[in-house]
This record gives sequence, structure tokens and C-alpha cells, in this order.
Amino acid sequence: MARRSPDELDDADKAIIELLQQDGRMSYTRIASAVGLSEAAVRQRVQRLVDNNVVQIVAVTDPLRLGFRRQAMVGVKTEGDISAVADLLAAIPEVDYLVFVSGSYDLLFEIVCEDDEHLLSILNEKVRTIPGVRTTDTYTYLRLHKQTYAWGTR
Repeated sequence: MARRSPDELDDADKAIIELLQQDGRMSYTRIASAVGLSEAAVRQRVQRLVDNNVVQIVAVTDPLRLGFRRQAMVGVKTEGDISAVADLLAAIPEVDYLVFVSGSYDLLFEIVCEDDEHLLSILNEKVRTIPGVRTTDTYTYLRLHKQTYAWGTR
């Protein structure tokens, strides 16, 4: 019997992921019953999915309820090594999401701050001092309208 690569997902892996997207606290027993595997097999598969960075099982919070009054998306135009800029941005604790993009910007990142002063200090003292950051555009969030992580599997 041929062994799967650790990166390959079979139908059972996908079913487990979809169940965890619905409820990240679902018990291994319930998942096992739903996908037709033993609890031990589900536990092993979930651990493999976590170890291979296919899934993260985390508590998604509402930043406003935790005292973070300002969120923003920042577009960055770079010069030189885009990966070096991305690595330095990713090291800023307030940056929670960072992507390489095509279009008007080279990078987009989301930042969560306590207030406008905190946002300004991060932009001025950390982001704009990074070598290779040419320009930034900051879009502050007024209200969250939709946030989901249940996009299923293919």
C-alpha cells in the first residue's frame, strides 16, 4: 500500500477540517463518529494537520472587546527585497496578517492597536523606518461587517 505524502489531504482529512471550521472545540469522539474513523485516528490526523500547518486551532476574538479600539489595513509599496521587508513587518507584534499581493501595492498587512496614537506610533516608529518601505496607505476600519473562516475544502 502506497503511503501518502504528509502534505496530501484525503477525504477524511477534508471532512475533519470542515467539522473543525464549524466548531473548533468539537470532541474527537464526535468527529470520529461523523467521519467513520476511530477517536485515536482522528486525534492523530488532527495533530498531523496542526504539525504541517494545514490548520490552526485558536480562539478568534473580537479586538474591540479586548480593548483594541483601532484596526487598519495597510498597503505597502517597497523597493529592493520584498521578502526582507515582509520579514521585518511580520516581526511587529501588532501585525496579525501579512500577504504579498499584485496590483498597486507589494504587501498588505492588518494591524490591531489600542487606539489612534498606538497606530500612529507603530506606523511612524516601526513600519516607516524599515529599509525598503517606500510608501504606505492606511485604511482604518470603521466597523466589521463579516468575518468567517469556514470556507470549506477542495
